[in-house]
Amino acid sequence: MRELLFAAALANLLLTWPAHTLAADAIAADKSAGSRIFKAANCVACHKWTGQGGGGYGGAAANLRQTKLDKDQIVETVRCGHPGGGGMPYFQEDAYRDGSCYGGVKASDLDAKTMPAAAEHFLARGEIDAVADYVISHFKGKGEPTFEECRGFFGAATHLCDTYPKAGDTADASGHDGDDPPPRRGLKIEAAPDAKTKGAGQ
Repeated sequence: MRELLFAAALANLLLTWPAHTLAADAIAADKSAGSRIFKAANCVACHKWTGQGGGGYGGAAANLRQTKLDKDQIVETVRCGHPGGGGMPYFQEDAYRDGSCYGGVKASDLDAKTMPAAAEHFLARGEIDAVADYVISHFKGKGEPTFEECRGFFGAATHLCDTYPKAGDTADASGHDGDDPPPRRGLKIEAAPDAKTKGAGQ
């Protein structure tokens, strides 16, 4: 009897377990989730595939390669956007209902000019965490974009990445490899057309 009660209780727990918790666990286990969500949520429109930001429809987006934010701060930025007209939309649908943004800020504390725009597609908390992890692992503290990063984002079938340097490629702008001395070139000196050659006309 006790075993039957335990089984019934366990079944009830599984049936009533929050769906978003199960979804968050599945997202966390998916190593490619951050990249997929970064694309699907159209983060790439403003921050670009490189994470370097620049001009976008929302204004000048932050350079994620230079960000000093930690994961919690990145999560809050994605959840809550930038109040005050910063251009960054908020991706958590109820972000400004319960005062969970920026120390208790609610929609009633903001006006039309300071309330950030809502994202076109809202994200679940697990998706926001995945994007934050992606920013930290793929952008934060990185140098210039590389060929390998480009191929990883777009896939191996694109030629868009051919302009980016490959790993181990040390060729400089002059075309020679930095590990080898530049080729020696002879210096050709020509006399001006009206120069007199020694002994000429004598």
